[in-house]
Amino acid sequence: MASGWAPTQVPGLGRYVAAQALGLASEQVAMNVTLLGGGFGRRLEVDFIAQAAHIARSQPGVPVQTFWSREQDSTHDFYRPPCVARYQVGFDAQGQLVAWTAASAGPSIVQQFLNRQFGLPGAGPDKTTAEGAFDQPYEWPAARGSHRIVELPVPVGFWRSVGHSHQAFFTESFVDEAAHAAGQDPLAFRLALLKNHPRHAAVLRAAATKAGWGTPLAPAADGAKKARGIALHQSFGSIVAQVAEVSLDPADAKRFRVHRVVAAIDCGLAVNPNGIRQQMESAIVFGLTAALYGEVTLDKGQVQQSNFHQQALLRFNECPMVETEIIASTEPPEGVGEPGTPPIAPAVANALFALNGQRLRSLPLKLA
Repeated sequence: MASGWAPTQVPGLGRYVAAQALGLASEQVAMNVTLLGGGFGRRLEVDFIAQAAHIARSQPGVPVQTFWSREQDSTHDFYRPPCVARYQVGFDAQGQLVAWTAASAGPSIVQQFLNRQFGLPGAGPDKTTAEGAFDQPYEWPAARGSHRIVELPVPVGFWRSVGHSHQAFFTESFVDEAAHAAGQDPLAFRLALLKNHPRHAAVLRAAATKAGWGTPLAPAADGAKKARGIALHQSFGSIVAQVAEVSLDPADAKRFRVHRVVAAIDCGLAVNPNGIRQQMESAIVFGLTAALYGEVTLDKGQVQQSNFHQQALLRFNECPMVETEIIASTEPPEGVGEPGTPPIAPAVANALFALNGQRLRSLPLKLA
């Protein structure tokens, strides 16, 4: 018999890999779940459990605890999948929208996960790679979308909001770009594509109204001009719209600040409104951190970011004021832990375009 203690989201899988490493049947291993802290996908992996079990097998009767330094953890991780996309939109001679195409490519988390944990090939479509793109609410006169799975020698894993995190950035950035190309207000342009989706339209209007969309913005405390950007996305059953207020640093045109984020969410019946607001604030800070600082680079196969000096977290004095409007609903309750993450990056990018005309099409957001 063997016993293990681990902060895991998948104790059954943890028991399985421990048993494999120890040469025991799963029934001979007890896996105890400790306090998790934040999960966000990393706790779905069980590599650290397998490592502890392998060491324990070589040291019978001796308790074994594995501990990774932050540097080890950062450079031997399962990373958010890199993804690229190509979007096109067509207008007729009268400036009316006629067609939309979207194509993206990136590695599959599910295929890697199945192969890593069970040795399975994981062949076939992986919905998580294109979620948020193939099921977007906008009604284009004609539309075509595709995603190609690309195998890369970089381990990828689940991340807060999974495929929605990159697909929302692609879609909402390009919808904004299409609105400007058509000479239309980004809010009005979106609402015109949501005529048959009243819940989505209501969420978008709620965020825009609360943020004062269309009204002048007072300058920042340093006198810098502000601008707003908007984004809408549905994930995990919930609809979220966000408006971000952004200004440029007067002393450095490459630096910017997010002052305020107004969010509206329709998650069905709001069972715990305070909990919903907390999750929205958390998801926005999580997503904004990645949008500003979430860069991972490799040199000769080695990840170069090892600690906070190379990949920062959003500091308290950088956090925007977050206001959340919860839409009253009698629909069944849906997810609230992840839907606040996808819209923040495109909302900020769209605000930056409104501010200085620079369209940022990659993450993290870097002004030229």
